[in-house]
Amino acid sequence: MSPAANPADEACGSRGYLSAVALTAAMGGLLFGFDTAVISGAVGFLEKQYQLDAMTLGWVVSSALLGCIIGAGFAGTLSDRYGRRWVMVLSSVLFLVSGIACVVAWSPGSLVAARLIGGLGISVRA
Repeated sequence: MSPAANPADEACGSRGYLSAVALTAAMGGLLFGFDTAVISGAVGFLEKQYQLDAMTLGWVVSSALLGCIIGAGFAGTLSDRYGRRWVMVLSSVLFLVSGIACVVAWSPGSLVAARLIGGLGISVRA
């Protein structure tokens, strides 16, 4: 006699659910690639807006990658401890916070911090 099927297990095992999860995960990679391409086009505007020197501009551009390096060190532990679903939610929250903070950045330092948070969101998703 087989155990009774759990409807939640069936929903999580459907192809539609799997496709939605895969699409959501793939969007993170797409957004990171998009961010990398967009920042190169924004460099001139950022220099002018914030009167950046070469070193500060380098920090603004590379801060997302630094966030990725830092977050990658924690991604596995977070997934093991809290589960993949909650780590994806954390990634989404970090992306949202980063996006809003980039829009309202009042200084080069705040822009670096916002992009660093975005890098953390990118890396914990992976």
